Amino acid sequence: MKAAKWALLPRSDSIYAVSVIVVVVDTNVFVAALRSGGGPAREVIRRSLNGQYQPIFSNALWLEYEDLLGRDVWTQETTDDERRQVLAALAAASRWVKIFYGWRPNLRDEGDNHLVELAIAGGAVAIVTYNIRDFGLADLRWPDLSVLTPPECLEKLKWQH
Repeated sequence: MKAAKWALLPRSDSIYAVSVIVVVVDTNVFVAALRSGGGPAREVIRRSLNGQYQPIFSNALWLEYEDLLGRDVWTQETTDDERRQVLAALAAASRWVKIFYGWRPNLRDEGDNHLVELAIAGGAVAIVTYNIRDFGLADLRWPDLSVLTPPECLEKLKWQH
């Protein structure tokens, strides 16, 4: 899902008339951010929390995040309480989007289709994930939507003051 150069620019939020970079942050980025002491995934979360990116959530993605909190995937880098605090802060910095139309079948991994549907419904410029391979095999393509790894996101999605 390569995007045209202009598609990576912030989009105007018609409600507030400000430019925002709307992104979908896959759960694997959240896990990577909180399992390590730094790195690109943590920087994506940091930029989401300080308003440089506006993450969007749907009920399906939120439930996936919450489910992760109970799984045995964490390191000693963060405590359970810290992870919950970061997730709460991320929810406060995010916008909830209702999905009214399902674009199925699309991806080979059915579990990832909701991310594309969320991105389309919410007007996101990118899905930020470490799982780019599955998205590259999509049946449907949107020229205004990029699928980026966290390092690519940091490089390509620059916030303008």
